[in-house]
Amino acid sequence: YVGQEKLRPQTGWLPLAFALDWNRPPRQMNSTSFFYNHSSQWRYEKVSAQELLSPLADASKYSGHLIDFNVRAERMGWLPSAPQLGRNPLGIKAEADKAGLSPTEFTAQALKSGDLRMACEQPDSSSNHPRNLFVRRSNLLGSSGKGHEYMQKYLLGTESGIQGEELGASDGIKPEEVEWQTAAIEG
Repeated sequence: YVGQEKLRPQTGWLPLAFALDWNRPPRQMNSTSFFYNHSSQWRYEKVSAQELLSPLADASKYSGHLIDFNVRAERMGWLPSAPQLGRNPLGIKAEADKAGLSPTEFTAQALKSGDLRMACEQPDSSSNHPRNLFVRRSNLLGSSGKGHEYMQKYLLGTESGIQGEELGASDGIKPEEVEWQTAAIEG
């Protein structure tokens, strides 16, 4: 047994799910970053990047909160993300057509001007909150998901056993790259 039941179904749905007929390789977001961001675990993170650095590293280059490093990586294209932009890509395409620009040119201009933002910069915005979650042969809340209490509260909107205090209630390091909202979106 080598786990084929998780691999074989990909052959059928992978080309459709990731538009492999349009673009290769597929850019799939890693689940650790997705759940850290969308289950608001970062709102409780008290470890700073400076605490994790080597004593030989220049600490001035590593300011901010741990979520900031994910945002920077997503912005530079190193870390695929979902959702990527703060607005629906179909709406962006329609706006680009109206402006007489290609979607690429329009998006680049809108990002530079600030009219369009990366979704990772506003994780608590309702337009960036995940609405669908496809789970096949996994148990996110039982064993696969790390921090299931956060998933219960922020992804599902149910009762949770969170015992920690949010950064907003304490004097912890707040993110530099992420827009802080006093109340996170739940469910």
